[in-house]
Amino acid sequence: MSEIPRGALNRTARLASLPLSAAGRVTLGWGQRLIGRDRDDVSAEIQRRTAEQVFEVLGTLKGGAMKFGQALSVYEAGIPDEYAEPYREALAKLQNAAPAMPASTVRRLMAEQLGTGWRDRFLQFDEEAAAAASIGQVHRATWHDGREVAVKLQYPGAAAALKADMDQLNRLAPVFGLMVPGMQMRPLLAEIRERVMEELDYAAEAANQRAFARGFADDPDFLVPKVLASAPKVIVSEWVDGTGLGKIITSGTVEQRNRAGLLLTLLHFSAPERVGLLHADPHPGNYLLTADGRMGVIDFGSIARLPGGSPPIIGKLSRLALDGNADDVLAGLRAEGFILDGFDPDPEALLDYLAPFAEPLRHKTFHFSRKWMQAQAARMSNLSSEEAKLARHINLPPSYLMIHRVTFGSIGVLCQLDATAPFRAIVAQWQPGFDDEDDLDEGAATDTE
Repeated sequence: MSEIPRGALNRTARLASLPLSAAGRVTLGWGQRLIGRDRDDVSAEIQRRTAEQVFEVLGTLKGGAMKFGQALSVYEAGIPDEYAEPYREALAKLQNAAPAMPASTVRRLMAEQLGTGWRDRFLQFDEEAAAAASIGQVHRATWHDGREVAVKLQYPGAAAALKADMDQLNRLAPVFGLMVPGMQMRPLLAEIRERVMEELDYAAEAANQRAFARGFADDPDFLVPKVLASAPKVIVSEWVDGTGLGKIITSGTVEQRNRAGLLLTLLHFSAPERVGLLHADPHPGNYLLTADGRMGVIDFGSIARLPGGSPPIIGKLSRLALDGNADDVLAGLRAEGFILDGFDPDPEALLDYLAPFAEPLRHKTFHFSRKWMQAQAARMSNLSSEEAKLARHINLPPSYLMIHRVTFGSIGVLCQLDATAPFRAIVAQWQPGFDDEDDLDEGAATDTE
């Protein structure tokens, strides 16, 4: 494939095939049940075939469609086991999978971005992509001073493809919503659209990476590669060797899982204060665990600007929830726009709804697991439950939308890792407004606590 498919009719037809094919499979499934096939067997087959098509189409299209698939992948831990198995392999394929550009296209784009003498800047350049992502691919090379580098090159036609994707994906929210129970897809799509369009600007991404590299320079826990050169559609930065979080999720040791979980949490909560930025794309393909135990961070296209650090109200409300101060939690949420005028929930019911989300803060360490995440998703997927009814009336102000998505996305990855992490201590150190008190439960929380 020489570039992202751009034709509006081509892309629309591929995306439109998803709900049509899903509806056809459901209809066929009902027919098979009528002639005696087992209900569970039919449902599993429908789920499997739908997953295969959904992620094949998203991965082939690259662009915004693939980006949305990657965003979905971090919530995989919340899908009930009876439905999740058919999706997991397909979801994993989205982390670093897309058709590569031919060498002739690579050479043309490199000349356009770095000049006709671009090869003189490298001692060696591998024209075969080492990795592929949603809007670009990465080549391994050797810089003129001998350093191993990663060359991130944007696919031609990415801007047109992204716009076409995002115009169509909103119509498919109900289909995607079936895969993540309780998740409101339309707000997620709107926020992802804004972030994805920003990712087209590689000059801005290079500036973000430089800021993180300065903020985490010589850090014993993190490795942020330095940017050596950049142009509107190419970034040259130091190469990072390590084990990707995707591999750790599938086959990592307990030590690797816990180390990755600790570092992912630390990055999420410390970056706003250290850099004034929040790393806002928490899917496993963006992180590596190096041989010396550091976390390598290799993608900075999606960033939230928090020049004053993380909002203190988040820490304050978390503290109030832990203390069981229901009236003040309600007042704080209303003041920030989470509770709209005309809606008057019972404070204790609101606190009961929020309590499971605050659970990781009640313990010295917390075991993030698929079982725990599935329990939270199940509360939201039961539309007749009091929790789900309450959730439908809670507003998410635009200023908190990205923070909310990234926090829950990061927790989703922690659950995929099956990691035990000192979540409370990290929040107490880095989250403004969370004044720690000695009220935690000693020891690690388990799935049943």
